[in-house]
Amino acid sequence: MCGIAGFYQTSFDYTQNQKWHERLEKMKDSLKRRGPNEQDVILYPHAGLAHTRLAIIDLVKGHQPMTKTEGQRHCTIVYNGELYNTAQLRQKLSSYPVLWQTNSDTEVILNGYFFCGTAFFQELNGIFAFAIYDSQEDVLLLCRDRLGVKPLFYQQVAEEVIFGSEQKALFAAGISPVLKADGWGEILGLGPARTPGHGVFYDMKEVLPGHYLSIQGKQIRDNIYWQLQAKPHEDTYTDTVQIVAALVEDSVERQMISDVPICTFLSGGLDSSLVSAICARKLAKEGKQLHTFSFDFVDNDKNFQANSFQSSLDRPFVELMVKHIGSQHTYLECTNQKQADYLYKAVDARDLPCMADVESSLLYFCSQVAQHNRVALTGECADEIFGGYPWFHQPAALQRHHFPWSYQMDARTALLRDDFLNEVDLEAYAQQAYDNTIAATPRLEGETGLEARRREIAYLNVVWFMATLLNRMDRTSMYSGLEARVPFADHRILEYVYNVPWEMKCHNGHTKSLLQGTGRNLLPLEVLYRKKSPYPKTYDPAYESLLRNRLLEVLAYANSPLLDIVDVKKVHTFLDTPSDYGRPWFGQLMAGPQMMAYLLQINYWMTKYKL
Repeated sequence: MCGIAGFYQTSFDYTQNQKWHERLEKMKDSLKRRGPNEQDVILYPHAGLAHTRLAIIDLVKGHQPMTKTEGQRHCTIVYNGELYNTAQLRQKLSSYPVLWQTNSDTEVILNGYFFCGTAFFQELNGIFAFAIYDSQEDVLLLCRDRLGVKPLFYQQVAEEVIFGSEQKALFAAGISPVLKADGWGEILGLGPARTPGHGVFYDMKEVLPGHYLSIQGKQIRDNIYWQLQAKPHEDTYTDTVQIVAALVEDSVERQMISDVPICTFLSGGLDSSLVSAICARKLAKEGKQLHTFSFDFVDNDKNFQANSFQSSLDRPFVELMVKHIGSQHTYLECTNQKQADYLYKAVDARDLPCMADVESSLLYFCSQVAQHNRVALTGECADEIFGGYPWFHQPAALQRHHFPWSYQMDARTALLRDDFLNEVDLEAYAQQAYDNTIAATPRLEGETGLEARRREIAYLNVVWFMATLLNRMDRTSMYSGLEARVPFADHRILEYVYNVPWEMKCHNGHTKSLLQGTGRNLLPLEVLYRKKSPYPKTYDPAYESLLRNRLLEVLAYANSPLLDIVDVKKVHTFLDTPSDYGRPWFGQLMAGPQMMAYLLQINYWMTKYKL
């Protein structure tokens, strides 16, 4: 994986003044954590491209920016991602006069565009964000993968377009961070989720998943090269299980391609265990052993309290899987202090307040994994695609016409100032975002009733909840130069499973029965039928006390920017009785302690960006 950045305009010549090269260098340097192995820039009269590289494929010759030249035509690419059908695409391009210089997937995309144009983007299977500058057409292209696994932000300032893998690259180019009412709607009405395409900061946008921008002169044209579609499902249940199994196994094995050793995240749940088992089996055939990692918190075995969301600790199931697949395993634990300290690093990584300690702890764990491996496969996205979350099943959640993971707006507004709430209607902002997504849901003609509602829930999960977790995974891993791959986020899997009827997705009442069918010959029964247990959190009351004391310090400081939006008396009351705030306010884990952590992140973020 890598970081990309750059700019484009046609009003003057960038090469005539050294300041533009210096600006490009600053943008590149802002993304060094994404690509610690190599960095470089290239400047044209009308465009500048910067790249930071995390070397995974073709370690020697895969340098970027990469340029293909023929006559007076120069096409240059900067690329962040991995293709999983590189071999097939190279074969497809064999009918063209391609003189391959590397074994990298970067060169495949570059040659594909050079000879086939933008139609080649539809052929790509992978996770990616890239920019191509074509000097002959004087056009800049910005493209993002189908499910939005890799980020790509941009902003138009006068006649110039500035872009980067992260918002910080745009700030390094001189853009000032500004927050207006819609930005607060994102942070406090929807956060840590984010409206697709919305960059939160004023005028900042993100290329939509499955889209590419064509920027030429003063015009920005948004093009769709892929979108999810509703189709009739005509396969039997037996055939459906076999097709899903083939897709999952093919996706995992494709994503194992690497010139450096891979590892997996292993929680002992169905999803990560299935990915790990497939990886271990393939590596064993090559005489290699898989390295696996699990995450937990110091003394969680002493403080754990089972609840409806998290019924069991991960460790016993991890131990069972490690023995079953014969992996080399590392148990990682996070302390209260690390988790709290990394709250601010998580904001640095994401450029926004994020999933509080659910994100700060993962950021810490990724920093530890990166000391051993550069590539990790994870079980992310299976719950969103296969219907694993409680809100797919609960009648009340199916009947509510709000985001099922954050339907109680009072959990978000209870601590805010009245004058702030009068200026920013958070409830209306969130409701509009929900309504827009429901209206855009791909559905079959004439589809009604519970099946239609479950399709809406599935689409909401893909567009919103899955995107939030993918953003978390990208930023927490890339901050330490770790490439996290997500085999379930293969568009072929989503396209197929999205159209499978619910009675097959939950066959005989078994949640994620299609994945259970895939893992029947790969996993122990205890793991195969384990009740879903989400990402772990600490149950140590000392962590809550640590957050409480830090938040009290913020409230006591007269210049804390957080005081512009929260009611101090309400927050003090909350801190005195945090158990009253026990219900989750986003997803399954973010409750009282996470609200404290989120407020701390907002205060740090406002201070950092002078908002």
